[in-house]
Amino acid sequence: MVKVRRVRRVLICVLFCVLVLASSIRAADRPQWQERFTRNGISDETGLADTFDPVSGKNIKWTVPLGSETWSTPVIAGGKVYMGTNNDPPGDKPHDPRFKGDRGVLLCLDEKDGKLVWLLMVSKLGPDPYLDWPRAGIVSPPSVEGDRAYVVTNRDEVVCLDVMGQANGNDGPYTDEGVHLAIGNKGGPDVDPVEVTNIDADIIWLFDIPKQAGTWPHDAAHSSILIDGDFLYINTSNGIDNQHRAINRPDAPSLIVLEKRTGRLVARDDEGIGKNIFHSTWSSPALGVVNGRRLVFFCGGDGIVYAFDALKAVPPEGKVEMLKRVWKFDCDPTAPKENVQQYIRNREVSPSNIKGMPVFYKDRIYVAHGGDIWWGKHQAWLKCIDAAKTGDVTESGLIWSCDLSEHCCSTSSIKDGLLFIADCGRMIRCIDAETGKVYWTHEAKGDMWASTLVADGKVYVGTNRGEFFIFEAGKEKNVISEIKLDSATASTPVAANGVLYVATMHKLYAIEKAAQ
Repeated sequence: MVKVRRVRRVLICVLFCVLVLASSIRAADRPQWQERFTRNGISDETGLADTFDPVSGKNIKWTVPLGSETWSTPVIAGGKVYMGTNNDPPGDKPHDPRFKGDRGVLLCLDEKDGKLVWLLMVSKLGPDPYLDWPRAGIVSPPSVEGDRAYVVTNRDEVVCLDVMGQANGNDGPYTDEGVHLAIGNKGGPDVDPVEVTNIDADIIWLFDIPKQAGTWPHDAAHSSILIDGDFLYINTSNGIDNQHRAINRPDAPSLIVLEKRTGRLVARDDEGIGKNIFHSTWSSPALGVVNGRRLVFFCGGDGIVYAFDALKAVPPEGKVEMLKRVWKFDCDPTAPKENVQQYIRNREVSPSNIKGMPVFYKDRIYVAHGGDIWWGKHQAWLKCIDAAKTGDVTESGLIWSCDLSEHCCSTSSIKDGLLFIADCGRMIRCIDAETGKVYWTHEAKGDMWASTLVADGKVYVGTNRGEFFIFEAGKEKNVISEIKLDSATASTPVAANGVLYVATMHKLYAIEKAAQ
């Protein structure tokens, strides 16, 4: 009998170890848009669904209504799903009935069932619509680390949030959530504060980029914050004026660094990017280690890729350092370089800009660039850059270049030497990351602002016409599924903990095999 009990204990221990091992194999959370640091659009998740049906519910674990427009991408961390949208869900039922009209919203949902945990409600920056485009909502995905979430709001504020919301009290030093909620509620910041409830976000600190860094956002504030140790690297969204004729803040920074703990400004770029911004600055920074040197890669609104030394120590109180440039690469060296705003609406000759993120892969940077979607020329390219050089590497750093169809908002996904990218010319490409050779293309009916996700041997991507494609991630084209969504999507698919997340303009789907 003793021997039986002993065997039973051994079996229980073995089973426990197997369960622990199985759970550790899962790729787990996705706390930042794209792969952390490198910005590569890949995931180690396996067992993902290769099809789903929004109508019948096949492989749909849960669905949550979003807004009338959704431009952000979901982030999954610590049992929660974070999703930016606006306060105008279908059916005229705002996420928070206390607030009517156009506002930005960050939803924090329970990962198990999609139920609301808390939300961040943010008024419009206005009155100039070009500062905060109507109905765009919060378009920046948060970056989550431990018990803190960092996000850029539609007002171009950087906020540090307690992932528990108000459930564990209103933590400081920032305790004016009621005042922040009241801004825009009845016409101005001087109205009485709104009562803070358990479903409201808990702001730990707030940094107002336009006021504190002297910038001028355009259309929508967009930045996926890069967390590196004690620092947050943030694109400022500095851009053109509402007449599309001039840069109101040419001397303002395009890339800033905040101390993660306090929100204090500790560094900025000093590259003079502002005067040559053609439209705005919407690309987020990446990070990589090259020959033992930690580099931050940033794509400016001037069409130039910059590599900076990453900060090593927090500067003394009151000091703002200038980021040290290691190299720069002009993606379009023959384009106009002076008075660039005069080429607005010129569809034949114009500067290039960069909207997707730079991807770091095997000591190389991959970046898509070209004429602006609304105001520039039609040409676009994907460039592969040697990240190990120094100085002006415009000529010496180019490894290869590949023509794209027309404009590009997307970030590359690279897995096992194969690069996948979508563009606004309605084309999805599979490219050899080493040589730039195109293995296959697929033409969609709609253009694509979303980026590709490579996971579980498959490529996932959606279009602005509500198409969703699942391909085999190989050199030969194989369309596994083509799915009709409820509406357009400009959001990048995300995989975490065995679930695929797809956000359309109106809904967020959690997709899991055999779910109904």
